[in-house]
Parts: sequence; structure tokens; C-alpha cells
Amino acid sequence: MLVIKHLHNRLIQIETWLAAGSLFLLLILALLQILARNLFDAGIAEADTLTRYLVLYVTFFGAAVAVQRDRHIKIDVACALLPPAMIKRLYRPMQALAALVCAFLADAAIRYWRDEWLYAPDHERWLALVGLVIPVGFVLLTMQFSLAAILGREETCCTL
Repeated sequence: MLVIKHLHNRLIQIETWLAAGSLFLLLILALLQILARNLFDAGIAEADTLTRYLVLYVTFFGAAVAVQRDRHIKIDVACALLPPAMIKRLYRPMQALAALVCAFLADAAIRYWRDEWLYAPDHERWLALVGLVIPVGFVLLTMQFSLAAILGREETCCTL
């Protein structure tokens, strides 16, 4: 169990750095694009496309970190209707269910990405590589929910 916790902590560190780095790149690229348009009446080629994908990078890596901190979107009505003991008992099964849903989404994203890669023209293959964030993001979310189901949590975050 100690090895799993260590792996989990390392995964969180990597995801946090990737989310922060993606946000930094997003801000720099957007700032450069604004300056290029306003000062030089020109723009950086494909900067708008890259900023859209960087938003996905920040979203997926940030979501994986939020799952680890138990700050992800969840059904809070259960916190109002169920007693704390029941919420604690349901924590692991609900995390496992969320992992299963993310696994199905990861499978669909992988199949979609494979088709995108196969049918992309050569000059647009870089977009398929950048788009790898979608299947990777769902795989990371699957891993985080699975680890949460395995490791459990001392207390759940039910605040009203």
C-alpha cells in the first residue's frame, strides 16, 4: 500500500507541474498573440488553435489534481440526504463507478484519436499529436478515481 501511495503522490506532482506549465504557456502564448496583433498588425500562425488545446491541457491536468484533493464536481445532494456514515461507506464504490465511466470515455477518446491520426493529412498531423491530451486526460482521470477507490479517504468533503 505504501508503494501505491508513493506512486499516487508522484503522479500528483507530475500532474500539478503539467497543469501549471500548460497554464503558463497558455498565458504567454495569448499575451504574445495580443501583442503581435495590436503592435504589428499580424498574428502568430496557429496560436489560436494552440491556445484552445492548452485550455484542454489545463482542464484535464487540473481535473486530475482536483480528484486527488476530493474537490471535483460531485453530487452534493447525497451529502444533504445521507448520514455521514453512509457517505463514508459509499465513497469507494462511487469512486470506482467514476473510474469506470472515465475508462469508457478514455476508450472512446483513444478510438477517436486513432481515427484522427489515420485520416489526418500530413500537414495536420501535429494537431493530432496535440490532441492526444484528450485520451491521456481521461486515462489520468481513470487512474485518479481508481487510486481513490483503492486508497479510500479518512473523511469526505461534504460541506453545505
